[in-house]
Amino acid sequence: MIQADAEILSVRRDGAYYHMSFAAPGIADGFRPGHFVAIAVDDAHILRRAFSIRSASTKAGGALQIIVSPKGPGTQWLVRRRAGDIINVIAPLGQPFRLPTEPVPCVLVGGGYGVAPLFELANQLRARGCGVEIIVGAGDAARLHGVVEARRVSDAVHVTTDDGSAGEQGRVTDPLRRILAEGRHPAVYACGPMAMLQAVSEVSAEFGAVAQCAVEESMACGVGVCMTCVLPVIGDDGVTRMVRSCTEGPVFFGDRVRWSDVGTVPADTLGSPEARDD
Repeated sequence: MIQADAEILSVRRDGAYYHMSFAAPGIADGFRPGHFVAIAVDDAHILRRAFSIRSASTKAGGALQIIVSPKGPGTQWLVRRRAGDIINVIAPLGQPFRLPTEPVPCVLVGGGYGVAPLFELANQLRARGCGVEIIVGAGDAARLHGVVEARRVSDAVHVTTDDGSAGEQGRVTDPLRRILAEGRHPAVYACGPMAMLQAVSEVSAEFGAVAQCAVEESMACGVGVCMTCVLPVIGDDGVTRMVRSCTEGPVFFGDRVRWSDVGTVPADTLGSPEARDD
């Protein structure tokens, strides 16, 4: 990872979100889909804000792109920046998506602006000969992101909204279930809200597909120091450990995350008071 002062190239409105591009020399070389960036905001906020990297180019001074949803004061400050402003960034961070060793049909599932890191993933999968279908979902049409881009980088796109204002009314798991029932798609990649990731993992497991999920657990430092982004994950040895989503993740195999226990320390977790008493 590299910490650097990055020059903002552009900030533009993109539906309910903002598309931001900034030049960060040296960072793009190490980027893989699933990596994220931690950005320092104004002096009133000590903690950085973490964003999935939408894309990275070694051209134009190493340009990185992110999608920002301005929910709180930190992200609202960020989207008010202008071209030429300087922000401090640390990237690339985390563990990226794992690519299949052989060409296989893949399903990519994105919720809201969580679809952003899946576009470059789709490009890399198709370059390996993999078929790619993308499911783009949101609560309503206004919160959909990247439908046009999804069509450009995939073989088929399925759009869902909870209220039916665009695409199919329902959840992303509705088309996912139909696709996986065909028995041809062994690999699922997902990014979005935690509840969506849990549902995608459960449906994938039902049909024997391997799901990789980029979690949206809150991150404070982004580099593994503060321990605020821990969640219970089952290891190769079958033992549950509290792991840091910023360093061991953000990408995890869906069947390893104890989704229903996120936000807690399960009693059987290695090192928990209950486990030590046993």
